[in-house]
Amino acid sequence: MRAVRRPRWILETVLTDSSKTSPRDPRDPAVRVVLLPKDTNQHGTIFGGIIMSYIDIAGGVQASRIAGGPVVTVAMKEVVFKQPVMVGEVVSFYAETVRVGRTSVTVHVDVEVDRSGRLIPVTAADIVFVAVDGNGRPRPIATGGG
Repeated sequence: MRAVRRPRWILETVLTDSSKTSPRDPRDPAVRVVLLPKDTNQHGTIFGGIIMSYIDIAGGVQASRIAGGPVVTVAMKEVVFKQPVMVGEVVSFYAETVRVGRTSVTVHVDVEVDRSGRLIPVTAADIVFVAVDGNGRPRPIATGGG
């Protein structure tokens, strides 16, 4: 029988539950990941586009909760990277609703890396999502959602 080789780096994407929040950080991340060697750029740090895709996912998790169903990304405002992310570091994406319109939700996402027990800000962005129906058309957001 052949032994099964386990990957050295394991991707772990967790949609967290507020009851499992870290005691040192009371916020509830929408997404938490450990990034892999395949996600690196030519400088050996995590490619910015990978971080941006997780920002979109984290914002979408929050926007879907508020909209009570599917949403699509309309815009992502300025993303400025303050710190690099290294392979194997735990990166958390914290989402907060900024504005709810008739069919849209604006979400702010903060990105932080846990570096030796310290949370270091990496970047942040505001993303606009639109709630859509089964045909992909904008639909009104019920008040009191999320």
